Amino acid sequence: MAHMDVLLKEDIDNLGHRGQVVRVRAGYGRNYLLPQGLAIEASSGNKRMIEEQQRTLAKREARERTSAQSEAEKLNGVELRFNRRVGEHGILYGSVTAMDIAAALKDRGYTVERRKISLKDHIKEVGDYDVTIKLHRDVSPVIKVVVRKEGGDEREAGAVEAAAQADSAASAEVSDNAESEAEVTE
Repeated sequence: MAHMDVLLKEDIDNLGHRGQVVRVRAGYGRNYLLPQGLAIEASSGNKRMIEEQQRTLAKREARERTSAQSEAEKLNGVELRFNRRVGEHGILYGSVTAMDIAAALKDRGYTVERRKISLKDHIKEVGDYDVTIKLHRDVSPVIKVVVRKEGGDEREAGAVEAAAQADSAASAEVSDNAESEAEVTE
């Protein structure tokens, strides 16, 4: 198998971090990494250019880390609520995806790319979920995603309130009956 060394310009999962020189199969390097601009070939002629690239990447890395940390401070503790139609057994008719979460964050004024939202699978059930956002390889804030039945909270709250009113009316009636019985016995 033919291999080649490349300098990564971006972090690539399961391969390496930006600025790192890694050995990959020649086809993967030539057909994907180089054309996509994710890496440059680490040949002997490119050694000086690679060293310069690593210095500039280190500076850029530091800037991005500080901006990611400030963004993470804003995002920590954010709670997103989604009301969805629900079938039997609490299963959603649709699902809540990373795209939905990114759109909800954008509505609140945060700009987060969809691919940075770490969802192992789409959310398909009612419940509370903790979702990690990878702003930087060292910075990953966690937000809370709450999925509820569409219209269920209002109906349930109304039913609970009506039941509480009925209970208080019944207890008032019982106390009135008890007072009238007490008057009759005296």
